[in-house]
Amino acid sequence: MRLLEYNDDGELSLTKDFVGGEIPKYAILSHTWGADTEEVTYRDVIDGTGKNKVGYEKIRFCGEQARRDGLYNFWVDTCCINKSSDRELSEAINSMFRWYRKASKCYVYLADVSTKDQIDLSLQPWGAAFGNSRWFTRGWTLQELIAPPSVEFFCSNGNRLGDKKSLEGRLHKITGIPVSALRGSPLSEFSFEERISWAQIRETKREEDKAYSLLGIVDISMPVIYGEGGENAFRRLNREWKDRLDDLPTISQATHNS
Repeated sequence: MRLLEYNDDGELSLTKDFVGGEIPKYAILSHTWGADTEEVTYRDVIDGTGKNKVGYEKIRFCGEQARRDGLYNFWVDTCCINKSSDRELSEAINSMFRWYRKASKCYVYLADVSTKDQIDLSLQPWGAAFGNSRWFTRGWTLQELIAPPSVEFFCSNGNRLGDKKSLEGRLHKITGIPVSALRGSPLSEFSFEERISWAQIRETKREEDKAYSLLGIVDISMPVIYGEGGENAFRRLNREWKDRLDDLPTISQATHNS
């Protein structure tokens, strides 16, 4: 896992890859992707380019908000993963739920919700735009809502709208996810079918990602194989789940072993 940081000159850079070592406290960004050409990539950060891209604004926002919260490192999926490496990409996808869960802060950047000033926040005229935000229709943002203990929502001009706790009623109504799951109840308390159903109306750019984005939700790891198609990806996901159930000891076996 690599993290982003700003140096003394205000330039964005990547930390070393933390493998098996202690990871510093970090913030993490949840957002929706624009066109690939708009997003700041791993190569952009390495080369010191990308500031003129539309996607740089949300990276700048995340870094500045992290600093305000006393955090000097942050993670953004568009540019912290070297996607030219199949091994690294597969490892990242299988680890991402855990990375979100361990983040000190998760900032949700809603590019399609705006507020004029602080008065807007008390009157909540942004409520309709919030409920219709594209963020609630994307596959990857499901784990980004559930995994982190601290999730804060911000509009496109940086005003804080609330957090997972203060907005839980609205979040439940929009997503259908039980309040107990939003509050951090163990996901093992919900059936495999129920967890899968939370993503039913969500979409992903690549069809396989609709299955891969559920790996952390159902606590399964499996190789990522782009090109296999969505049906095959879900078939493997179901097979992994059934194999796990077959490996569980029966009640009589567990009692005997204990």
